[in-house]
Amino acid sequence: QFKLIVENLDKPVAPGLQVTAFVEYYPETEENLQDRLRLLIEDDFVDIPLLGLLPCCFLEIESEISFGAVIANSKIISKEISIANRGSSSGTFKVSYDGVDPLNIEPTSGVVEPKSVKMIKVDICTDVPRIIKEAIKVELEGRGCTEVWIKATVVQQIVKVLGVPFGNVLECVNFGPVYFGSSKMEQISLYNESPECMDWVAVLEDNAIGGEMGTDLQRSTDAVLQDLILENRARDVDVSTLILCIPNQGTLQPYEKSLVTLCFTPKDCNSGRISKRNSVLKQDYVLFLRFEAVGNKDSYLQTLMKHPQPTELALTGSGIPVTLTFNPGPVFKFTDCFLGEQTQILCTLKNESELLPVTFSFHKMAHFNISPEKGKIKAKSAQDVIFSFSPRQIGTFKVKQVVNIIDTGLEKDNLQVLKKKSFHQIYLSFIGVCKSERKNILFKINPGLTPMISNATGRFVADGTGQCTVTAPVAILKSNQTQIHTHRINRNCEGDALTAFPNDRAASIRPSDRNKKYRTIFTKTERYNYIDPEFSYTDCEQLSKAAHKEYYSCFIYNLRQHRLQRDATRQFYIYNNPVDIGIKPAEGLLSPKISVTDIHKEKLQFKMLPLEENCLLTSQKSEAVGSKSSVKEIMSGLSVLPSSTEEKEDCSRTLTSKQLHQIVIGPSTMDFGDVCVYSTATRKLHIINNLSVHIWIKIDIEIDELQQTGPLSQVVPPLTKTHIPIVFETSTLGMFKRSFTYTINDQHPGHVLVVAKAVSVQLELSARELILNPLPGYLAETEFRTTVRLYNPRNHPAEFTWKPVVTDRGNAFSVRPAKGFVEAYSDLECEVVWYPGFNSPEAGEFNLCVREGNKINLKCFAKVTIQT
Repeated sequence: QFKLIVENLDKPVAPGLQVTAFVEYYPETEENLQDRLRLLIEDDFVDIPLLGLLPCCFLEIESEISFGAVIANSKIISKEISIANRGSSSGTFKVSYDGVDPLNIEPTSGVVEPKSVKMIKVDICTDVPRIIKEAIKVELEGRGCTEVWIKATVVQQIVKVLGVPFGNVLECVNFGPVYFGSSKMEQISLYNESPECMDWVAVLEDNAIGGEMGTDLQRSTDAVLQDLILENRARDVDVSTLILCIPNQGTLQPYEKSLVTLCFTPKDCNSGRISKRNSVLKQDYVLFLRFEAVGNKDSYLQTLMKHPQPTELALTGSGIPVTLTFNPGPVFKFTDCFLGEQTQILCTLKNESELLPVTFSFHKMAHFNISPEKGKIKAKSAQDVIFSFSPRQIGTFKVKQVVNIIDTGLEKDNLQVLKKKSFHQIYLSFIGVCKSERKNILFKINPGLTPMISNATGRFVADGTGQCTVTAPVAILKSNQTQIHTHRINRNCEGDALTAFPNDRAASIRPSDRNKKYRTIFTKTERYNYIDPEFSYTDCEQLSKAAHKEYYSCFIYNLRQHRLQRDATRQFYIYNNPVDIGIKPAEGLLSPKISVTDIHKEKLQFKMLPLEENCLLTSQKSEAVGSKSSVKEIMSGLSVLPSSTEEKEDCSRTLTSKQLHQIVIGPSTMDFGDVCVYSTATRKLHIINNLSVHIWIKIDIEIDELQQTGPLSQVVPPLTKTHIPIVFETSTLGMFKRSFTYTINDQHPGHVLVVAKAVSVQLELSARELILNPLPGYLAETEFRTTVRLYNPRNHPAEFTWKPVVTDRGNAFSVRPAKGFVEAYSDLECEVVWYPGFNSPEAGEFNLCVREGNKINLKCFAKVTIQT
């Protein structure tokens, strides 16, 4: 069956040339042939084996599929395994699986073309943490049966709270005692102990069991019960202002650690209230901070341990007041003294607190000195401070001395940094009197020479008065205000001319302003004003002096404008919040006139205030917002696509982890239970939007069993609740586990697991055996009657037929109705009758046959009593 086609040459083959021969193989039977071709080269023989093989397949498959470590998030994950055919003909394969874990394998059989590869997809469900190690059997044509192992490790997505810097697992962070108004900071580390990325958010549980808000745990029960007003005030405090978590949301990569800063700032919710011990009540806090994965809010799944419980961290701390006492105090009255003297008061500062030291600092005040001005007093310790009164002028001084209490506090610009600042102030009253010293003035006779300073007559001069001033006073008066003895020539003098008194001769020879004119007091004659050229300013110097004065005036003006601008910017940042929007309240604004219609519209257009970036989510706030959203449920009429400008703007936003946490889409596992084939079952996918903006939900379903679901897209308004009906229909018996995906705002993905068990139609009987007794008052020869009830536990109507089991003696029983329908989740009562006779059998059987369903046997017995 081999044929050689070659032309032998008569001449030898020269070097570099070749001779080509063809070998044909034409099989006549289905068998493998073997032969040889002998080649004679001069004196040598070369045997070339010839093999004729039939075409066949050669299938190869991988021995293992490893999914690795995956998290238990109720998601269907897939991997493909290849069957390669390296043969020359097509080969068939068949996959069978009878393991415990439900695996979805597609396809389970097929044909692999020669020199090609066939892919088989294997799906596993990550609903329960477990280790998957299952074997599937694959029958390959020409290779027999081989095993392929499916391996996966399904783990919980756990976030651990670790201490810094040792990395130990933390269950509680104790801030210890902290002064009201000050802050204390602790750092922790969040560790994502899972193989997948995780978005997390921190939620403060302000209504958790075991939490305490402003309770003094060291007090007796009777004392606490007598002070219930304080407890109620503590409950009204916004817990999110006490605990600060930075950051309070984020993303953790697989096996990544991230630092989180916790800050405790207690606030005195009972400021000014004094207990019987003459000290402000201590307030203890026990709070719980929960770190959750975004979207994991299905409490049912958490109960079944299909999802991990969120990580909780207990936070404990105490708020204590500043108990700094002054002895004596708080009013300090210094003894009277004269100018240049000094009086002192010794004051003892005592720190009554048993837990924390106190750091104080006094403000600087004129005429009063404090030594030391600042310091630190340990717990239950005291320090002496000297208050001094050193007046620099005569008078009575009543001032309020401010004592700053210094401790660590948060920076407004950088909330992760603590700095020393004043968080509390104590006010003291200082009273001091500086008296003027009396001086006896002696007069003496002026011998005739008028001194520089004298009275109008120049007769008597008071000793020592010249020391009070440096320059000689010049008495001037508006000349147009007096007309006494005015010379007629000077009647019309300029109104701005100044009049000099007669006793200013000593000052009249000094250089003065050249633009001013002085006249005598009586005749209004222009006075001679001597200007010494050695000391007076020239015209250039006058201009230079004016320019110099103008320069510094502008410089001071610009400094003032810069300071005002800085103050305005500071005021803007104070009021730069979502409520005030940078405008000072009631700053030139008029209250609008609101009508009843406007109030109604405002209620309809209610918008929640957006949460601040550093503000924690709390349980009570989430429940309050959720209750408002649940009340406003919209059943229909929602838009499929964003249409208005507001909807388009809202639905194009990228949401943060905190915002995604406030959107509830569930249940995350939709269990349809038992569903009959060729029937439909519907479950609701609830959507609750707790945000103040619109969101756009799009569902992507590629599963044939869920193709009747609709609508697949909805725009959900703010603070509303709606649902999308998910319709399930199948024609294949067995367990069904698949997942479909959805997106929020076309960028945030999510998934829902659909679980169902496809079953056939089934009916149940109330009893498998019936005993028929004669009714009281009836003869024994009359017919016996009883009833049996048919139950339909499935979601599809069941068609049934009663078929009697006929024996040799026949069947004296009958069932009515003999056939019919039982609606879904309902029941039907059938009557069983026995007809007595001479040869009637007392036992009978019926088969309840359900079309395309089950078959149940019913046995009937007639209890006949013979009366004598």
